[in-house]
Amino acid sequence: MKPWIIIAACIIVGGAFAFISHRPTPENSVNVYSYRQPFLLKPLTDAFTAKTGIAVNTVYSKKGLAEKLKAEGARSPADVILSSDVGALHDLTVADVVAPIESAILEDTIPSHLRHPEDKWFGLTVRGRALFVSKERVPPGAITGYADLAAPQWRGRVCMRSAKHVYNISLIAAMIARQGEQVAENWLRGVKANLARKPQGNDRAQAKAIKEGVCDVALANTYYLGKMLTNQSEPEQQSWADAIEMIFPDQDGPGTYINISGVALAKNAKHVDNAIRFIEFMASDEAQKIYAEQNFEYPVKEGIALHPIVENWGDFKSEETPLSTVAIHRPQASRLVDRVGFDH
Repeated sequence: MKPWIIIAACIIVGGAFAFISHRPTPENSVNVYSYRQPFLLKPLTDAFTAKTGIAVNTVYSKKGLAEKLKAEGARSPADVILSSDVGALHDLTVADVVAPIESAILEDTIPSHLRHPEDKWFGLTVRGRALFVSKERVPPGAITGYADLAAPQWRGRVCMRSAKHVYNISLIAAMIARQGEQVAENWLRGVKANLARKPQGNDRAQAKAIKEGVCDVALANTYYLGKMLTNQSEPEQQSWADAIEMIFPDQDGPGTYINISGVALAKNAKHVDNAIRFIEFMASDEAQKIYAEQNFEYPVKEGIALHPIVENWGDFKSEETPLSTVAIHRPQASRLVDRVGFDH
């Protein structure tokens, strides 16, 4: 009988995913649970296998990794968990399904505010929560920070996706961590008063709304601008991108809020050495360059060449509140959104 191989496939229905069974996988392999999309991860896993000879067996999911790992317990085949948001990494830590990693390579490569204080997860890439503004209707310098979104002059001119989405919850949590809940609540109420429409859509939909004149300013992750500018299958998105200017908020203050994609070692990993080799590879020059080229993100490692589009955006000052601290305030941020009734 051939050795059982974990299916490397994304099972979309209900955001669920599954392995065929829990029979052992070959020793010269590593098993990955991933929130990151297949097209982003495959170039990295291919490069790792080519470099080390270690096969990477991957299962993709939209949600539910912490719950799945908790339910599997010691039977879990997972060695590594990849996430596209610090909130999910925090949830894995709270669920006690990840283990600390001892690695001088990771500690030397990844800044302290982009990793767990006990090394239970590490950031791999960075994206900023930026402002998209209309080139036609917003003069240069008219808006420079997050606080401006709540100012009266922007009444009826702001678009935003749901404030309960992880991108916005993390931003609100960072405000709570830095300035306190009352400041964050006042800001949310001000932004709600300025909305041009009920919160809806994804980050790209906010750029579309600006192009169509629905609103003049919106919040979005930086990499979406690169995705729209290069979208050949849906060229109308290029026109959305051409209609906006991207602004890095709070450059004269604490800096632009950033989030990360990241990685953790499964608590019940069966291939620990291979897992750590894989995680260290993800922080290497080779992998960081692939990340930068694939998704218009900023490498977490210094000195890696950026995608030309990203390089064209210029340098920006990023907020350095530890993301582990930000993540702790996510439940508080979610309750605040409900109290304000932001999405209604």
